[in-house]
Amino acid sequence: MRRALFLDRDGTINVDYGYVFEPEKFVFIDGVFEFCREARKKGYLIIVVTNQSGIERGYFSERDFDAITRHMVAKFAENGVAIDDVFYCPSLSGEDRKPKAGMFLKAQAKWNIDMANSLNIGDKERDLEAGRAAGVGVNILFKGDYGALMPYLHDAN
Repeated sequence: MRRALFLDRDGTINVDYGYVFEPEKFVFIDGVFEFCREARKKGYLIIVVTNQSGIERGYFSERDFDAITRHMVAKFAENGVAIDDVFYCPSLSGEDRKPKAGMFLKAQAKWNIDMANSLNIGDKERDLEAGRAAGVGVNILFKGDYGALMPYLHDAN
């Protein structure tokens, strides 16, 4: 089984200006690339789990979301980090929408993830509730400082 670093998107990877879907407005949070590079070195998969209700609300399309996701993945790659997968919920309800655990459980099944030894970082309590419901061992409310989170990354056993 593998460990994963689960990351929420808006407010954790990028600055949350509300329904961000345009590359020019997608501003990465300081330290995210360095933190994820370190997680990779320690054997973590990098998996994004994100509510994207702006799709159902009509603020942007799935095509827009796909384009911004390609932009995000490319910027991570330019900074020496591969994102293994992105799970998203485009609706306002359902088993995949956080605080429910659906996206985490799909990732677990696809990647054979050891949830108890994985790490979940989000900027809202619902992100942490979803991680806890899925059995993620460490769930952290992000306060804007990736340097402070480095001690949570442990070498593979």
